[in-house]
Amino acid sequence: MVFSAWVDTVLIVLGAVLGAGWGLLADRLAARWPAHEDGSQRAIDWRTPVVAIAGAAAGALLVARFGGLSVSGAWVGILVVMAIYTLALVVLFATDLDQRLLPDVITLPLIALALVADAIGIGPYVHDPSEIAVAAVVAVAVPIGLYLLSIPFGAGAIGQGDLKLLVSVGLLGGPLRLFFGLIAGAVIAALVILFLIALRRITLRSYVPYGPFLIIGAMWALLVIANP
Repeated sequence: MVFSAWVDTVLIVLGAVLGAGWGLLADRLAARWPAHEDGSQRAIDWRTPVVAIAGAAAGALLVARFGGLSVSGAWVGILVVMAIYTLALVVLFATDLDQRLLPDVITLPLIALALVADAIGIGPYVHDPSEIAVAAVVAVAVPIGLYLLSIPFGAGAIGQGDLKLLVSVGLLGGPLRLFFGLIAGAVIAALVILFLIALRRITLRSYVPYGPFLIIGAMWALLVIANP
């Protein structure tokens, strides 16, 4: 028991270290891709450690949540799916911090990944056909509903990339995790915005991208919550 706990701790720390390294790579990628309109390449700044920390947290949470499952073909499949998805979330986190953009080239394949994972039985939370059907309906209905609600606030009130990301979150996690991820992202966004306003770093009229907070909420919903 003690040995097992020690091994689990080492693996979680290793996941955090590897995740931090991936976060640094993601930050450098986001500084160059997608290409900036002016052709510039951002130097290392405050975003670099933020993405590294996000990567470290994602790596540690991934190992802690899925590293201890019983060894089987399904377990390997689930671990691979969630590893790919988590790595992609870190890259999306970096690109949205840098360019306020969640590229289709990442968000759309994540939808396909979630669909395939659910269909072949290696989805982490959505399994039987009825669950898949409900998850699919909710995963499409919620983004459409949010888009319709955003229309009175003008173009850009919610990003198209955010909505596409929500589809894959709903397909992988199911309705409750999608809901809790949205709530967590909104709460974290509100707290951070209030903190920055208190420090006079931004004003009430400043644009703050929701994507990074949505991604944090998605990570919490998919990697932390056990049984919502």
